[in-house]
Amino acid sequence: MPDSDRTGTPPEINVHESGPASPIAYGLIVPDGAVQMGPLVRFRSERLVEAYRPELEAVQAEQALERELEEGTEPTPTTEPTVSTRPEGDTFEDLDEPPRADTFVSLMRIDGDPTLVVRRLLADIAVLLPDAGIVTDDLAAYCRARDRRITGCQLDVTGTSPGERDLRVQLSVDPGRVATRTGNLASLEQPVMHLRVSYVGDPRKGQENRTPEDLPDPADVEATTERTGWIWPKMDEDAPADSPAIDDYTPPSSATVLLSSRRPPFATMTTPRASIATEVSESFTSERVAEGTLRRDVMADLNEVIVTTWAPGRGGTIVRTVHTLSARGNYLSLFIEPTA
Repeated sequence: MPDSDRTGTPPEINVHESGPASPIAYGLIVPDGAVQMGPLVRFRSERLVEAYRPELEAVQAEQALERELEEGTEPTPTTEPTVSTRPEGDTFEDLDEPPRADTFVSLMRIDGDPTLVVRRLLADIAVLLPDAGIVTDDLAAYCRARDRRITGCQLDVTGTSPGERDLRVQLSVDPGRVATRTGNLASLEQPVMHLRVSYVGDPRKGQENRTPEDLPDPADVEATTERTGWIWPKMDEDAPADSPAIDDYTPPSSATVLLSSRRPPFATMTTPRASIATEVSESFTSERVAEGTLRRDVMADLNEVIVTTWAPGRGGTIVRTVHTLSARGNYLSLFIEPTA
């Protein structure tokens, strides 16, 4: 029986899960023993947005001139557009080929054996970045422990994939508050994984190569013994439902938190209406970024519209929100990211 099989998941949470083998990015998948909460978080990095902005502005200026000439009037100076939080067409829809997302974040809850789940994901990363020297049989390479009980894990590697893509992979695992045996909000007392995969090569070159990665099979981690024998602490309960989800922010009761973490700080949720997600995004960012600094990008891809906002936060961080509108529902993820 796969170690992802379980019972007792609340129905309001269960319907928003994506099971093992769900695609993440560049050949990585949700490992057996874990579930992804909500859709895969996707967005265009600031590097990608800036790389295509001059081309977009040139096309828009040409379109404006053509309209003015058709109307028989002189061109008027352009003014800064009013930023609206209402979802609209793709920011780059005036280009023949709008750039696609180059950053992917999977927010996962571990339901199986955490050691095996983490090792499976490490084995997948090892075949994606074969020269990164990923260790799959020694959790001490990436995890910390106190009295042999794991308090957290973190990996941050950059390398070249078999498809010659320059990628950065960041993985964090947060088991909860070990001292109080309290799981993260909405974690169901389980460890939480945050996996971010970013294209870090030349932004335009990354858009040219759209062929899927053809990865070899990963090593079978169950065929080897993990060296530390460290223990994953068991949590007695989750943080209260009305407690802050991220950075002392408590979402309204109209939003259902699906998963959260303290390291790194994130919270992902679903809302019954798009307007509620927009209000939550505005409330969260307004208290954490300086007025006038918030950037915004809208990406329309297949049957989804993804609205991303970001701005510098306190202490060298980036405050980011990603609102995904799809046939599956409205989802909002809030992040506090390091700038590096």
